[in-house]
Order: sequence, then structure tokens, then C-alpha cells
Amino acid sequence: MSQDDLTTDARSTPGMGTPSDPAGSRRPAPPARPGGGAVALALLLALIAIVGVGYIAWRQWQLLHINAQALHTTATLEERVNTLERQLSGTTSQGNLLLQRLNDADQVNRSLREELLSHDQRMRDLEEAVGKLSEKTLSGQDAMRLDETESLLRMGAARYNLFHDAQGAAQAFALASQTLAAVTDDAFKGVLQSIDAEHEALAKNQSSDSTQQLDSVMQLRNDVPNLPLKPLDEPSAQANEGAWSRIWRALRGVVQIHRDNGAPVDIADARIARELISLDLAQAQAAVLAWDNNAATASLQRADAGLTAQFDQQSPAVQQAHQRIATLLAQLQPAAPVKLGAALSELRNLRAVHALKPTADSTPANGAKP
Repeated sequence: MSQDDLTTDARSTPGMGTPSDPAGSRRPAPPARPGGGAVALALLLALIAIVGVGYIAWRQWQLLHINAQALHTTATLEERVNTLERQLSGTTSQGNLLLQRLNDADQVNRSLREELLSHDQRMRDLEEAVGKLSEKTLSGQDAMRLDETESLLRMGAARYNLFHDAQGAAQAFALASQTLAAVTDDAFKGVLQSIDAEHEALAKNQSSDSTQQLDSVMQLRNDVPNLPLKPLDEPSAQANEGAWSRIWRALRGVVQIHRDNGAPVDIADARIARELISLDLAQAQAAVLAWDNNAATASLQRADAGLTAQFDQQSPAVQQAHQRIATLLAQLQPAAPVKLGAALSELRNLRAVHALKPTADSTPANGAKP
């Protein structure tokens, strides 16, 4: 409403003075309001309103934008939460499966442990049984080896005492020593030393090889048919060259006297002389085979005497035969006898003591001491 309208309204209002009213003409007129301030105020208020509206609109837009981002973020987070829930659910199921498998594995391990313990107990029982069986086997082997040792000692002693075969007896004692050395019981080591001592004595006492002696005797028998006999005109004695010798030579053409043990045999009886020497050598060969050194020595001595009496001593073959016989006689000389049996007696006594030892040391089944 303008100022003019206000003035017109004031004039037309009853009770108020008019120009014709002298009283109204005397009232002072209201002061005039300036119109520019109101406009400015209105403009300021409108500007403030616009700014407020713009701010509010901007805030609204910003809030809408923020809400949209929040909604998008919330949706993303919700999707991720759902994914995590699904993964967690899968992990939980896998964890439950693993837990079930662990429980199954634990049960299997317990069963395996129990089985292993049972196998361990069985293994211990088996080891104990094998140990006992091994002890029995060792004891049986030792008994068998001791029996074999005793048998070898008896055979060696019999070989030496009956046939004077020191070499065969030494071989038997060597085998007995090897057999006794395999015995696990150390109590028989003393017997082993006794056996070794007797074996060493037999090794020193043994004569030369019987095969070589037999070959030498056989060679002599083969050479006898080719040995030359004494000449028929050879005098029986050459030592006496005195008066009797001269008388003998004077009467030699008239009377001839021959000795049976000194004169040469006739040509017809040469075969008998060779057969006698061969027979003596055959007896010597049989005695060597029988390990009878005395009989062999006697036969060789008879053969040597026959060679001296009936064969030509100037022949190299006869001299070589005498040398062979002398060599054989030297080889057949009896050595100092070896006393055997100490090792065998010691072995028997020790075995008897060991056979009585388990009975003496054993405890009755009721636990009472004997």
C-alpha cells in the first residue's frame, strides 16, 4: 500500500478531520516514511531467503549424494558380508570335516598304537623265544663239537698207539683243536692248550712220509733183478795172507772148501738169491704199510745182509742199494714215544663237571632252596 492510498483512506475515515473541518485542519501531518529502506530490507530478506534456499538445496543435494554413496557402500559391504558369510559357512563345514577327519585319524592312531604295542609285545616274546632257542642250539652245537673233539682225540691216540702213525695222529689232534676252538664256552680253553701241546709233540715225533718210504722199497725191489752177483772165482776171505794162505793156494787145485754164508752161489741158484732179497723187501714194504717200524727195520737189515753176502760189492748199483737201505733204516729209527691221553682225560672230566653243574645250581619249582 502506497502513501497516497493511506492519505486517501485517512481522509475518508470518519472521525478524522477533513479540509473543510477546521479542527482537522489543525492536526499535524504524520511524517513521511522513506520508501528505499523497505525495498532494501525486502531485497536483503529475499537474498537471505535465496541464499538459505540455495544452501538448503545444496545440503539436500549433498545429503542425497552422500546417501547414494552410503547406499552403494552399504550394498557393497552387504554383498561382501554375504560373501564372507558364505565363505565362513564353507570354512566352518570344512573345519567340521577336518575335525571329523582328525577324530577319525585319532581313532586310527589309537588303534595303530595299540596294534604297535601288541606287535612290540609279540616281538619281545619272539626275541625271547629265539634267544632261548639260540641258547639251546648253541648248547646242542657245543655238545656235538665236544663229542667230535673227544672222538678225534681217541682216534688219534689209537692211531699212534696201535700203528705208530704219528703223522695221522697229529692230523687227528689238529682237527680236534679246530673243533674245540669253535666251542663258545670259555671253560674249555685249557683243554685246547693241552691238545695243542700234544699235537706239537706228535708233529716233532712223526717220521718221514710213508709214501716216500714205500717208493724207495719198491725201487729196490725193481733193481734187485739187475744187481750183479759175486764172481765165482772170488775167494771167500782176503784178510789172512800168512802161511795158511799159501798152503790154501797150493791145495786149491786139489781140494776146494766153500762156506754156505760166504761163498757165491752157483749160477743156477742166482734166482733164489734174488728172490730172497725181493722177499725181504716185500716184507719191509708190508711192515711200512702196517706202520710196524720194527718189522720193517728187521726186513731191511736181512735184505742188506743178503746184498752183502750174495752180490758184488764193487758194483755201483749194489752200493747205491746199500745207501738206500741205510737211508730207510735211518728214517725208521724209533723216536721217543709221545705220552697221549692227558687232553682227553681233562676234556672228559670237564664235561662231567659241566653236566653236573646245572643240576647242582637248579632251584626247585616251589622256590625252596636245595
